Amino acid sequence: MAQKPSIPKGTRDFGIVEMAERNYIFDTIRSVYKTYGYSQIETPAMENLSTLLGKYGDEGDKLLFRILNSGDAFADVDLSAGSAAITKQVCEKGLRYDLTVPFARYVVQHQNEISFPFRRYQIQPVWRADRPQKGRYREFYQCDADVVGSNSQLNELELVQIVDKVFTLFDINVIIKINNRKVLTGLAEIAGFPDKVVDITVAIDKLDKIGLDAVKEEMAERGLSETAISVIEPILSLSGTTEEKLAVMRGLMSGGSASGLKSEAGLKGLDELEELFGFIAAAGIKNQVEIDLSLARGLNYYTGAIFEVKAADFAIGSICGGGRYDNLTGIFGLPGLSGVGISFGADRIYDVLKGLDKFPKGLTTATTVLFANMDASVLPYLIPIAKQLRDKGVACEIYPDAGKLKKQFDFADKKGIPFISINGSDEASAGQVNLKNLATGEQKSFPATDTDAILAFLK
Repeated sequence: MAQKPSIPKGTRDFGIVEMAERNYIFDTIRSVYKTYGYSQIETPAMENLSTLLGKYGDEGDKLLFRILNSGDAFADVDLSAGSAAITKQVCEKGLRYDLTVPFARYVVQHQNEISFPFRRYQIQPVWRADRPQKGRYREFYQCDADVVGSNSQLNELELVQIVDKVFTLFDINVIIKINNRKVLTGLAEIAGFPDKVVDITVAIDKLDKIGLDAVKEEMAERGLSETAISVIEPILSLSGTTEEKLAVMRGLMSGGSASGLKSEAGLKGLDELEELFGFIAAAGIKNQVEIDLSLARGLNYYTGAIFEVKAADFAIGSICGGGRYDNLTGIFGLPGLSGVGISFGADRIYDVLKGLDKFPKGLTTATTVLFANMDASVLPYLIPIAKQLRDKGVACEIYPDAGKLKKQFDFADKKGIPFISINGSDEASAGQVNLKNLATGEQKSFPATDTDAILAFLK
């Protein structure tokens, strides 16, 4: 008995309907990127592991899909060396985890061909060896935009404007949450554990998933004292206006917390947030934008502003995120080049659009006119007419097999084809084309040479 075909968990097939809907997402995001001066590039699905490892933190490294070397990968391997040592010897490449690190590698490799500031967008799949669940896949698309070579927070503003515009076009209400990694550094400093920045951010990045008590437990497990946790806890649930949040944080970062410690890095981060929210106020953003001082985003390469976007009316994780990174290209030998970027999670956006029934109608209608196949003798007459319409941008099909009209009408109905053209030897002799609107029932006959009249009827 043949084995039943299947695909790996966390991956999906996309049929005609799904592809039409996904292309709507990609085309919408692409159109907005272009209006802000971003140009498209692509990078390989696989990268050298040396490019990927160490860029996403320990947890990210565990989620990398490694690719076994071709040939007999284990030929000269000491199998008693332990799994980590063996993996290094038999896997030199891995599937990309995101698009940002490959982009940083691209910038360094092509720095002499690039004009800075360099704006690029990239729409490609990424892979993570994660546990599949609702809204979380092992293979999924990201739609990234990054600008490198500029420190100005006008870039951050424009990314917020891009997010606002994209979700306005999708008719999805979102909440855009913003924090600054320097504020998180300051949080570690005033808590008295400046060497625990990564531990703190990894823990509080899970706040929405596991709750405050579990985050406090994790921070304790990571070596933070009760006093340090008592300094951090109220900040994670801070409420009020932007101005009120900034004022409270300034007091804490200036030595007003229980520890009495001060943080210059934290104060710098608050200055940056204040400037950015001043820009945002002037830009007239439609969607809700707020400071969320518990927002951490687990990736270690962020150094400034960090963003996260959630749907206001649909329960799912982050559907867009990003931030500023000052050090990423330095890892590849090009220090001092700051960048900032965002990434739209196309698969989660798809789930939101589907769940809220926000996809436009008629996306899957690829064909406008179906030419019925009465008998083979009429085909030489129909073929040039179909070509004439295709040359004018009208999608046409000629039903390939002569047969009963009912079957051909059913075919048009199932595919959502709005017009059918039924022509026999009489129409061919007279040089006429019959067209029928399947929605209204209206039917007309036109000279085959009167393309303008035919096009008008098809509108």
